[in-house]
Amino acid sequence: MLSFVLLGFWVTARLWADPSAGVRDNRTDQAQFQWMMAHGARVVTDFAYPFTSDRMNVPDGVNLMANTSVLSISLPMMPVTVLFGPRTAFLVFLTGGLIATGAAWYFLLSRVLIRSRGPAWLGAGFCAFAPAMVSHANAHPNIVSQFVVPLIIWRTLRLTEPGRWLRNGLLLGLVIVWQAFLNLEILLMAAIGLGVVVLAVAIGRPESRRAARPFGAGLGVAAVVAGVLLAYPLYVQLFGPGAYHGLSRLIRGYRTDLASFVAWSRESLAGDARSSAHLVKNATEENAFFGWPLTVLVVALVWWLRRNVVVLGLAAVGIVFALFSLGREVRFDGRDTGIPGPWAALEKLPILHSVVPTRWSLALTPIIGILLALGAEHTRRLARRHPAARRQIRFVTAAVLAMALLPLLPTPLPAARLDPIPAFVTSGAWRPYVAGGHSVATLPLPDTDYADPLRWAAETRLDMPLARGYFLYPDTRPGAGRVALFTAPPRPTSTYFIKIRRTGGVPPITPQDRVAAVDDLRYWRAGAVILDPRLRQADALRQGMTELTGVEPVFIGGMWVWDVRPLVD
Repeated sequence: MLSFVLLGFWVTARLWADPSAGVRDNRTDQAQFQWMMAHGARVVTDFAYPFTSDRMNVPDGVNLMANTSVLSISLPMMPVTVLFGPRTAFLVFLTGGLIATGAAWYFLLSRVLIRSRGPAWLGAGFCAFAPAMVSHANAHPNIVSQFVVPLIIWRTLRLTEPGRWLRNGLLLGLVIVWQAFLNLEILLMAAIGLGVVVLAVAIGRPESRRAARPFGAGLGVAAVVAGVLLAYPLYVQLFGPGAYHGLSRLIRGYRTDLASFVAWSRESLAGDARSSAHLVKNATEENAFFGWPLTVLVVALVWWLRRNVVVLGLAAVGIVFALFSLGREVRFDGRDTGIPGPWAALEKLPILHSVVPTRWSLALTPIIGILLALGAEHTRRLARRHPAARRQIRFVTAAVLAMALLPLLPTPLPAARLDPIPAFVTSGAWRPYVAGGHSVATLPLPDTDYADPLRWAAETRLDMPLARGYFLYPDTRPGAGRVALFTAPPRPTSTYFIKIRRTGGVPPITPQDRVAAVDDLRYWRAGAVILDPRLRQADALRQGMTELTGVEPVFIGGMWVWDVRPLVD
């Protein structure tokens, strides 16, 4: 357990060392998760509705069930968020998720699957700190927090106990619900993978079929419990306000490069960003990157342990997930090959149209972790049976594992200093502007490239409502099919300020632009428009806003502030 704690803090060391630091390669998601932690605290302290929120994207709000609301973490972590702030809560979530994942896999491997400490530690350490997990530690705490998955496997295996189908089914249903409020994507992959392995065991071990009756009864109880508890939240997610119909074609194009399976991750000892950047879309999606020694070792392990039906089941799941992760078209070493991937036939199906293809290869990490543990246990038994060759067996085992795993040891996540939250926010100077149901609009309006306003709002415990934001929301424009955008659908004024930020200049303003700006401010119920002067395009944004509205800004608490209530009201 101590080794997992040390590794968890090693990976996040730079974020803990500097109170002003943030995740360098994914500031937007960090801001979003800080906002989500504040929302969870607000649910507990103010009895706010948990599944949607009107504190962002005023007046339409955000469907939090269709976003990464992480309620199963943010609710119990309310005391941390309230006492120490959303940034600390985010860091505890991120670091604790890595540590708890290692601990949970160690429990499953050492007490249930293998019952041997050394091999269990080896497998659990890989499951928690493999390159893909460290990559997602770049502000994806909901993905690195996979500690519920081993509990789901554990409770599924316990379904075979005679006479306890009701109790075991109830407990399995509850851990499924727990994972559903943490990350549904991981739950889907765990369910598919576990289903294939259970089927392989049922086929390969005929004696296991005698437990079919309690297993089936318990599984039915789990389905009923999870179905009842999740029925309303899933209804909100799929059919409530802000529900979308799958991801955009761009995001569904995020796929695993075939060459990345044998490459080194930028956050591993043997890797660097220069060698891996052309293989992935961004630093948070290095879902494979096992290196060629480990890839060879895994293939050898499967062949060596091929008489074990669990190994064959894991291998089958791994091959399927690896193929799915290639997306609609196979890509090799940064180039499209023109070869269609099997995912092309599946990507438009319900539920699957909301899965990012490359993340199927993320599910290979626990599969490889279990295979490593099984292989280590097999060599341990081999050494016991052949005491004369014990030293040689141990030496070869240690040498092979060192060659495969030492290059994958994680390095600390890169951090960057974040701008301090403006005094306009921390002092509460914004409060008069939001009275009467108004919101705060920021320049530029928050989106995938600028999520600092979410961080500011989180510090106010979401008392400061925002116009627009950074979240998944349906594209409601004609012909768009309600696929997900990473912000609200564009409006004339939001598009205008995007142009300023991209070009650094102020486009010509027409009378129609001024009318549209007032209409948009009224739509957002804006009481104030604020601009951080530290932004690179601050002068152009300030000039554009002033010319659009005819309102002169005032410098308050380190921010330029336009009081637009006379226009809106």
